[in-house]
Amino acid sequence: MLPIQVTVVFIAIYVLESLAIIVQSSLIVAVLGREWVQVKRMSPVEMILISLGSCRFCLQWSSVLYNFCSYFNPDWVFWYIGIIWEFTNTLSFWLTSLLAVVYCVKIASFTHPIFFWLRWRILRLVPWLLLGSLLTSCVTIIFSAIRNYITVKLMSVKHFPRNNTVTERLQTVLQNFLISQQMVVLTIPFLLFVASTIVLISSLFQHLGQMQQHSSGHGNSSMKAQSTALRSLAVFLVFFISYFLTILVSARDSLFEKTTWFWVWQIIIYAVVSIHSTSLMLSNPKLKKVLKVRCWGQRMSEAPGTRPPGQMGVCI
Repeated sequence: MLPIQVTVVFIAIYVLESLAIIVQSSLIVAVLGREWVQVKRMSPVEMILISLGSCRFCLQWSSVLYNFCSYFNPDWVFWYIGIIWEFTNTLSFWLTSLLAVVYCVKIASFTHPIFFWLRWRILRLVPWLLLGSLLTSCVTIIFSAIRNYITVKLMSVKHFPRNNTVTERLQTVLQNFLISQQMVVLTIPFLLFVASTIVLISSLFQHLGQMQQHSSGHGNSSMKAQSTALRSLAVFLVFFISYFLTILVSARDSLFEKTTWFWVWQIIIYAVVSIHSTSLMLSNPKLKKVLKVRCWGQRMSEAPGTRPPGQMGVCI
């Protein structure tokens, strides 16, 4: 058991991460939502981004409430906030995998006819895929309600020595069936994300090899951008695998007593979410433009006597 001071530090880091994710999600929804109102249309990627931003906004608030309440152990939290958290977490997994698939078919440079057909088909089915992700996540509410009901029953009887048989039966049902069912729901979008990312990395790596054979002055900057994209994808693939494994371990250990390491798990989980949200904002031109404007405005407020130059400075 770690000292209480260490626990407080971990909790503070988790709160700061949560605030960062909430701000990032709000900015994504606000910027793209305003653009949608003005232009009256959205691209498939922007549809997924605004859905993912809304989902993560709700996910993070429910995470904060769920983690603090469950850490201090009131029984009712498992029924209300726990169900909301599991629904938004599952939906976030599906939306993240859908975004990876759309990026893959949109950016990858394979020339096989099947790939062209997939690109044409998937980009037009994004609204229906979003609806399918929502309906699939709604199914998890049923399993979540059953699992949380068993968890509450288990917590209510585990303090009585005569109820050891009941406790063991409930624990067996909880771990062998319901948690496994939840993991299947998360594993499918996780595998889709991994497969799409690997395919995209392979395409970029192949394209980078072709550019190196025909390198020129302009090609050097393009190759540098391709190399940076490859490194970013590889690093985030490792981060997302860590995120999934951490979710898996946290779910398997949900019956154990909450300790300081509980907050360490939460820091790892939501650090990946924050990194992913940041990368999404930097990869979208509209969101990146807003970040530049905000950063430029902050610089000008620090130097009120200066006038803005004719060209916007880059701050990212």
